[in-house]
Amino acid sequence: MQFALRITTWQAAHGRHALPWQNTRDPYRIWLSEIMLQQTQVATVIPYYERFLARFPTVQALAAATQEEVMPYWAGLGYYARARNLHRCAQEIVAQWQGAFPPDAEHIATLPGIGPSTAAAIAAFAYGERSPIMDGNVKRVFARHFGVEGDPTRREVEQRLWALAHAQVEAVPALDMQAYTQGLMDLGATLCTRGKPDCGRCPVAETCTARAEGRQQELPTPKARKTVPERTTAMLVLLHEGRVLLTQRPQSGIWGGLWTLPECDADSDPRAAVAALGLRATSQVELAAFSHTFTHFRLHVRPWLIEVEAGTLQEAAQPQAWVDSAGLAAQALPAPVRKLLDGLVAAGLTEPQAEFALK
Repeated sequence: MQFALRITTWQAAHGRHALPWQNTRDPYRIWLSEIMLQQTQVATVIPYYERFLARFPTVQALAAATQEEVMPYWAGLGYYARARNLHRCAQEIVAQWQGAFPPDAEHIATLPGIGPSTAAAIAAFAYGERSPIMDGNVKRVFARHFGVEGDPTRREVEQRLWALAHAQVEAVPALDMQAYTQGLMDLGATLCTRGKPDCGRCPVAETCTARAEGRQQELPTPKARKTVPERTTAMLVLLHEGRVLLTQRPQSGIWGGLWTLPECDADSDPRAAVAALGLRATSQVELAAFSHTFTHFRLHVRPWLIEVEAGTLQEAAQPQAWVDSAGLAAQALPAPVRKLLDGLVAAGLTEPQAEFALK
């Protein structure tokens, strides 16, 4: 039996069938799930997906919202450019495509934030288009099964993988593209995993090059490791009458468009940074440091809890706002900042007149 048919047969019996974005032909819901699932595990995505859809049930609803309204529903998923592109994409679909998704993968791929593999997945699930996908999990499946050497992120290697993907689809004229596409995703996510592939249950194990040669851990060829740069910063939790000062990040860059805490050099006196904001610290305590890893660097954070007197904030390039503990839940906060503030709220340290050690 051909590769693609073995995948579809296996998917029918052993694949995933009850995920919230399955069993639909709605390209909006399919697109939303595909974007959320980039770089993020299924278990993490499910509650975000359901909450996002409840607030923005259609592409028109998403397009009509402001970016400030959208970001709180994405905060915590990371890779925030995805959310900005999602919003831009919805607006373009409404403006250029009369609110309907483009009819094929070629045109879907012209939209903001949608690459060839994501476009093919949307077209396959929504329209049954015979367009193969090639995401990270599928690259691993193809590299192992067909014995493709080389870093799959390199252009020449990726082109070989795409050629193989097209060949498998073309070999089966009546292929069920929904089942095949989902089957490839399920195989890569559940059996042909990075660390411990379950070859004993794999539907294509008999013809797999990596299994035959015992090279499951060698393929795909690992990417050359680079030293992860380290950065440090101090975050200031400034309190006044039970409210925390937040500042909005620029739209581009790390945590673009999210609300976070004022920062200063990790080795500087935080009181100087407070004074530069036009405020005066009355007490301060250093909290437990923590780290957060981004795609290209690791950030080490030294947080300070500082009570300040009433004062007039200096004008800043980015918006600033005093937010009480109840309002924090509605803010679009980066995951580590939310974790820090939630911990302080739970401990009662953001309440008016809360006492904490002077340092």
